[in-house]
Amino acid sequence: VQLQASGGGLVQAGGSLRLTCTASGFTFRSGGWFRQAPGKEREFVAAFNYGNNRIYYRDSVKGRFTLSRDNAKKTLYLEMNSLKPEDTAVYYCVAGNPILSTLSASEGWSSWGQGTQVTVSS
Repeated sequence: VQLQASGGGLVQAGGSLRLTCTASGFTFRSGGWFRQAPGKEREFVAAFNYGNNRIYYRDSVKGRFTLSRDNAKKTLYLEMNSLKPEDTAVYYCVAGNPILSTLSASEGWSSWGQGTQVTVSS
């Protein structure tokens, strides 16, 4: 089981990036993204819940970020628009089968990618 994240980079505020997470050795059931900024705790960004077929977002990214997936390609995407400096962080993709109450908690996820850096300049 391996997750490979890519697509990070440096972008100006208001710009866009698309993160990609490709799975090898398995097909996504539930999957999503977390992020961690320097000096801060890791936080939930967005996730797809296999159990109820719904997507969840943290409040601060709603309307700007879009999570999608391509099952045939075993790939998860995070389209990020209207980026802000406070979105700067290392972004990690996750996979697993968490119960709904732990979807936004790090401990709910069994597989983690290596992280990709997103830097938004003001």
